[in-house]
Amino acid sequence: MAAALPKDERPPSGCRGAGTTGRGALLVLADGRFPAGGHAHSGGAEPAVRAGRIKDAESLEAFCRGRLHTAGLVAAGLAAAAAAGCDPLALDEAADARTPVPALRHTARRLGRQMMRAALATWPSAELTELAAARPRGAHQPVVLGLAARAAGLSGLDAAYAAAYESVSAPATATVRLLSLDPFDATAALARLAAELDHVATRAEAAAQRVPLEGTAALPAASAPLLDITAEAHAAWPVRLFAS
Repeated sequence: MAAALPKDERPPSGCRGAGTTGRGALLVLADGRFPAGGHAHSGGAEPAVRAGRIKDAESLEAFCRGRLHTAGLVAAGLAAAAAAGCDPLALDEAADARTPVPALRHTARRLGRQMMRAALATWPSAELTELAAARPRGAHQPVVLGLAARAAGLSGLDAAYAAAYESVSAPATATVRLLSLDPFDATAALARLAAELDHVATRAEAAAQRVPLEGTAALPAASAPLLDITAEAHAAWPVRLFAS
């Protein structure tokens, strides 16, 4: 039996002593070791490396910047809206509309299933359970991420940060493996995007706040045609290191 905490070290009244809540949960959710399946996906980096568009830290930074302001912004908006309590089924349909190619829809739902498994084990909630039942093949990952954030007591802005950061951290991690890039250089590239990540998360959360009045059309719908094209080509490769 664990010893009781001294009175002056106990959580304040109203805080849950067991489990993770509040901002501490954001660290868990955004941690690359959170078992949400992202380690198996490159976020488009693998085909970009093969095509020579990513060859060093500078080109990695440029790739991540483009991804942050397109796919990252869209994911952040969906996650923020889900965390704010918007209808997750409507958000899932909105995610489908913003994901025009089958390969990326498949990836988003595959990642959503894995995120759902991790979220239900970590922050079980009725909303997560209901979405899992309604979407047995998996909801889009940003929507599940947003509901996980909500279950963990996080805000829409927190969810937007987690989604936006994931949109660039996955390609950076994959590129380290694909090119044997110095991980210090990859981390420095991400650090240089910090101010832009702030901007994307804030913009996404502001859009999510308009959903109750304007519907899901208020959410960002930025496109990245080259990511779409290369995702379809990558899915047909007979041999690849990453699933996407």
